[in-house]
Amino acid sequence: MMSESCQTSGAAERIKGTMDLNPARCYQAILSRDRRFDGRFFTGVVTTGIYCRPVCPVAPPKFQNMRFFACAAAAETAGFRPCKRCRPETAPGTPAWVGTSAVVTRALRLISEGALDDGNVGTLADRLGIGARQLRRLFAQHLGASPTDMARARRVHFARSLIDDTNLRITEVALAAGFSSIRQFNHAIRGTFGASPTALRQRRAPHRAPAKLGGVVVRLAYRPPLAWAPMLRFLRMRAIPGVEVVADGTYSRTIEVNGMAGRIAAWPDGDAPALLVRIELPRHDSLIEVVERVRRLFDLDADPLRISEQLYQSPQLTPLIEALPGVRVPGAWDPFELAVRAILGQQVTVRGATTLAGRLVHLFGTPIDHDGDGMTHLFPHPETLADADLRRIGLPRARAATIRTLAATVARGGLAFDASSDVEDMVTRLCAIDGMGPWTAHYIAMRGLGQPDAFPSTDLGLRRALGNGQAPVPAAAVARLAEAWRPWRAYAAMYLWLGDTETTQTLKEAS
Repeated sequence: MMSESCQTSGAAERIKGTMDLNPARCYQAILSRDRRFDGRFFTGVVTTGIYCRPVCPVAPPKFQNMRFFACAAAAETAGFRPCKRCRPETAPGTPAWVGTSAVVTRALRLISEGALDDGNVGTLADRLGIGARQLRRLFAQHLGASPTDMARARRVHFARSLIDDTNLRITEVALAAGFSSIRQFNHAIRGTFGASPTALRQRRAPHRAPAKLGGVVVRLAYRPPLAWAPMLRFLRMRAIPGVEVVADGTYSRTIEVNGMAGRIAAWPDGDAPALLVRIELPRHDSLIEVVERVRRLFDLDADPLRISEQLYQSPQLTPLIEALPGVRVPGAWDPFELAVRAILGQQVTVRGATTLAGRLVHLFGTPIDHDGDGMTHLFPHPETLADADLRRIGLPRARAATIRTLAATVARGGLAFDASSDVEDMVTRLCAIDGMGPWTAHYIAMRGLGQPDAFPSTDLGLRRALGNGQAPVPAAAVARLAEAWRPWRAYAAMYLWLGDTETTQTLKEAS
C-alpha cells in the first residue's frame, strides 16, 4: 500500500507553482494546517498588509481578504510584510515554482550563485540564451516577481537569519549577505520587515550557541524527510583524504572562497527539519555564497514527497522509497573537484578512486593549517592540474590527459560549471573532451550541477541493482526503464545505489 506521505503529496502537487494558483485550493490547504503545504505558496492579507505561510498559527482571515503568491519575493513586491508569528521568509526550500519553467529554474540557480550581485538582468539573460524582456516576462508569469526582486529577497532573508541566529555585528551581517553598503542594507531591511536591523536584533530570543562551537553557525531548513545517514554513508565512501571527513554524524571539509581558505561542518539540528552548519573563514563577506553552496551540497531544496510520489509508481523503486524516505542527490562543494573525482573513478572501484584522489590532493593541493582533524589541504585549482604530471599518482596516461584537458578548458573559461546550460548541453560539452564518456558526463551533471534528470544509464551498480541478484540489466534496457522516472532520474539512481549495499560496496564506476 502506498505510504501516507505519497498519498497526500498528490494534493500538494495540485497547488501549482505558477501565477495560476487556485485560490480555493490554497484556502483549503490553509484550513488544513498541513505542513506538507509549507513553502509551496504564501498568503497576503489585504486588511493587515502581512503575508504568511500556509501553516501560520494565527486564525485564517476571510477568504475575500486573501491574496496568494508563488514565492515570498512576490508577496513583498506586492507590498506585504512578513508575519512575525510564522516567519514566512524562513519557510523550507523548494518553492512552488520549481519545475514550472526550465529557464526560470536555471535563472534562479544563477541568481543564487550571485549572478545579479555584480551584474544586471541583461547579462543574466545572455547567459541563458534569451532576451532580457523575455526573461522578465517568464519571471512575471511563474513567480509574480522580477529577477531583481528575487535577488533582493535572497539577500534580505539571509541577512535576517544572520541577525536572529548569530552574534555577528550588524555591519558584518550586511557584508555577509552581499549588500554593497550599510545604507542599502538598512533600507532593504526596513522596507521588508518594518524595523531597523538593530531593532530586529533586540527583539530576538536570547542567542544560544550550538553545542559545537567555533566559527559562525547558521541553520538551514529543509523540507522533510531527509535521509541523512544514507547520505553520509555515500559521502564517506567517496570522501577525498585531506579534504573531506565524515565522522560522528557530521560532514566536514576544507573550502576556498574568494582566495580565503576555511572549513565547514554540517550536522542535524536535533529533531528539527534543519541542518546546523559551522563556517570558519577569516572574513564573513562571503557567507551567503557559502550557504548557497552548502544547500546544493546536501540538496536541501529538494521536495522529497513530490519526487517520491512519481518514483513510487515504479515496482523497482517502491520498496527502496519505503525503506529510505527522503533520499537526496548529494552534490559537491566544487563541480570541478567532482568532475576530477569522477574521472579518477573510471574503471576502478570507489575505494581505488578515493586513494587516487588522496594522492592527487597531497601532491598538488594547497596545504593549510590544521589541528590533526584530517583536513590538511585545499583541492588543487584547475590551473595547477592543467600542467600537472598526474602519472605520479599512478594514473594511466589516458585518464591523466583527460584531467589535464578538463582543467585547461575550465582554467581558460571554455567550460562553466553553472546553470547557464541545460543537462543535454552540458553532457554534450563534457563528452567533447577526449576520455569523457556519457557515464562521466551524466554523473558530473547529476552531482556537480544538481541536474535532477541526469542519469548514468551505463553504470554497473545501477545495472546490478536492477538485476535483483541476477545478471546485470543491459544499459539500453536501463535507459528505457528510466524514461518513466523523468524528470527525477537522478533520484532514482540514488535510491538504487543506496538501496543495494553489497553493490555499493563493490561498485565499479565505468564510463
